[in-house]
Order: sequence, then C-alpha cells, then structure tokens
Amino acid sequence: MINRSVYEHYIALNKREYSSVELTKAYLEQIEKKDKKTGAFITVTADGALDAAKKYDEGKCRKSVLAGIPVAIKDNICTKGIKTTCASKILQDFIPPYDAFVIEKLKAEGAVIMGKTNMDEFGMGSTTEKSVYGATRNPLDYNRVPGGSSGGSAAAIAENEVAYALGSDTGGSVRQPAAFCGLVGMKTTYGSVSRYGLVAYASSLEQICPLSRTVMDNALALNGIVGHDRRDSTSVCRKYSDFTIGIKDGVKGLKIGIPKEFFSIGINESIKTAVWLAAKEYEKMGAELVDVSLPNLNSVLPAYYILSCAEASSNLARYDGIRYGYRTDDYISIEELYRKSRSEGFGWEVKKRIMLGTMVLSAEYHNQYYKKALKVKNNIKTEFNNVFDKCQIIIAPVSPSVAYKIGGSENPMRDYLDDIYTVPANMAGIPALSLPCGVGEEEMPIGMQLIGPAFSEALLYRAGYAYENRGKAGDI
Repeated sequence: MINRSVYEHYIALNKREYSSVELTKAYLEQIEKKDKKTGAFITVTADGALDAAKKYDEGKCRKSVLAGIPVAIKDNICTKGIKTTCASKILQDFIPPYDAFVIEKLKAEGAVIMGKTNMDEFGMGSTTEKSVYGATRNPLDYNRVPGGSSGGSAAAIAENEVAYALGSDTGGSVRQPAAFCGLVGMKTTYGSVSRYGLVAYASSLEQICPLSRTVMDNALALNGIVGHDRRDSTSVCRKYSDFTIGIKDGVKGLKIGIPKEFFSIGINESIKTAVWLAAKEYEKMGAELVDVSLPNLNSVLPAYYILSCAEASSNLARYDGIRYGYRTDDYISIEELYRKSRSEGFGWEVKKRIMLGTMVLSAEYHNQYYKKALKVKNNIKTEFNNVFDKCQIIIAPVSPSVAYKIGGSENPMRDYLDDIYTVPANMAGIPALSLPCGVGEEEMPIGMQLIGPAFSEALLYRAGYAYENRGKAGDI
C-alpha cells in the first residue's frame, strides 16, 4: 500500500480499497519502523495526521486529488501549532502562530500532514548533514547522503514514509536530493508559489517546491500549492492551468537544447553518458536536439554564493535572542546577549555564510563583489532568454556526482561545487525539473534536469512524463 504513487492512492481511496485512516496508519508504522535509521523527520504529527484522515473518511473535507493522502513538510515552512526549527538550535522551540500559504492550500485540499522533515540548517548545505538533529541518511544506501538541503523530504518519500513532500530550492535543494534518491523534483518559476511562511534564507532565489515518486504526482502536487498570494510581494498574479493537462501529449517536434558547458565542468563520466543517452531517447521520440551555449556558467556559482550569503546576512539578523528563538543564559550586557545567543544558536556553516554576506555588503566590498554578482545574475537571465530563442527546453545533469558517503567529503568546497548545474535556474528565476535517468557507481541513481523559460512547468512535465513512460504500454 505505502509504495503507491499519489495518483494511485487517489484512485484507491475513491474506490474505497482502503480508508485514509488505514493509509495514514500504514505510513506512521513505516516511520516508526524506519525513521530511526533514516532520520528523515524532525517532528511527527501523528495525532493531527489521523484527525485529518478521519475528516476525509467522514466526508468533512474537499475530495480533491490530494485529499486524504499523507505529505511531509520541510522544517523551514511554517505550520501553525507545529514546531518549525529550520534544523537549528536558534529556533529549536519556535512554534509558528500561523500557516504558510502552501500549508493553507494543502489543508484546503484535504491533505494529511505527517510532520516536518530534516534539512541542512536554514537550507545551507547539500547533504542534510548540517542539522542540529543529526544527519539524514539515503534510504537507497544508509551510508550515503540523501542530498540537501531538502534531504529529509526526499528520504521520507524514498523510505515510503509519505507519498510526496514539500521542500525548498534556493540553489538546487530540491533537485539534487531528488537526483540522489531517485525521485522527481520541480524547481518552480520564481513567484509562482508564494514564499509567505517560508523562513527566509535568500529571498530572491528560493522557492517552495514539490518532491514525488513520479512526474504525474509532481504535477498534481504543484496544482495544490501554486497561486497568487497578496501577502508575498514577489508572488506573480496570473492564472495557472492544471499542470496535468496535455501531460501525455509527447515530445514530437520539441526542440531540446544541449548546453556544452554543462557537460564539461567536473562531471562524472557515468552521469555525462546517462544524460546523453536520455537526450538520444528524446530524439527517438521525435524531439530535435540543438547545440546551445551558456558562456557565463563559470561565473554563476561564485555570484550565487555572494548574493545568497548577502541575503542570508540580512535575513538572519532578526535572530537576536530578544523577540523569539534561542537565548543564552549567561550574559551581563545587551551586547553580550546578542553575541552569545547568535554564537551558541547558529551552526558553523550558517555563521560562515553570515560573515561572508556581511563582508560583501560592507561599504568597502559592495561594489567589488555584490554589484558584480548582480550583473552576472542579469547576464545569465539574458543568456537563457537567448538560448530559448533556439530551443524550447534544455536538458542537463543535476549533479556532477551520484550520492556520496556520509562524512566522505575531504574537500570543504565540494558542497558548493555540487551546485554548479542547479544554481543557474535559480539565478534566472526559471523552472527546472529533476527526474531519474539511469544509475551510476554502486547502482546509485543519476538525475537529469529539464530547464525551461518562465512559467513553462506544464511543458517540462510533458517532457518528463514522456521520458518516464517511454516504451510503456498504456498510461498510469
């Protein structure tokens, strides 16, 4: 039962093969059995989940596709009455008095919220090892990382603890865990999903995004959370169609760009081969492959870290030990209270990025670093626009390597370099879909990403669905 997709659960619940309460209990039993090893969850809300499931079974909620189906929420998305810690000591006891926009939407859909998932502290990391609650392990190999920072959400799905999950993607934090765990992850167009209630890290780059087992499930999940929100000034006011409409129409005549730079920077040979073979599969299905170029790719990663750290420095200044969050017990002055609360409350990775962000925003370095990074951001947007004049979508790797061993990175720069292929979409504010395309070393999954112009999610889902279901008889 618990290894079914969201769409399969929807069909089964409507046929009354099992109840939502039975389904929820099955997932809760799996969490009890497996999560001590995986470490996917920080908080499990069993009572609330069973109450929501009971309401579905009693016909007291909307009968939507997501209704009655368990979902996990990354622990940087605010949930009313449920701890939201960002995997940080400084927010270890924070209970929001309100729901994020996406939580309001899911509750209106009748979804069953199972709890909050582990993450790198404040989303700063690519392995889900940088959490005050300990590391999350990849269910496909417990000795390996699940990716990050949404590794807890990805691991929960891969371990059959939930049917789907929400994460957040600032520079690849949904797509890379999806690739490492053999799942599907969509980084949505900036402004399409409200960030109201998402604890801010880098406000101009991050988006709340769905993770799932299948492309169809991902489209169904995005249907449930997309939309304009007046409380978010960056939320785009537009009409969104059902992302599953036309999803089975195939890719015949579709122009797919292959950017040469994505296949030349530190990529593992098995990943390069797998993505090339996926591109050839599209060609067999009637798509046309086009060579394209993004010359500024080498500059995007350093520019991203300058901008994201600058925004983190500003956003995290609010955690001062005064209004909410962790407060040190040992201080004799207000200055010491600030200093000790932040020093004791933040982990080393967060401190490092705050310090870097503070430096690049200083009067001495603002023009030298921050303004130049903004120019690179504008350049990459222009380059993508030029590329999409030649093709409709781009195919590329997600990560230069498969999931690696926990604690196995000898080079502290590895986490940063792993974002080389995912960061460009965040810098340009455009959507990118990650889905499995093969296996690499020790049978660990390889992910590819399909990148499109702004608000092209439906097209990406159509292309992703075609690849996922290639050679299959019938539809799911």
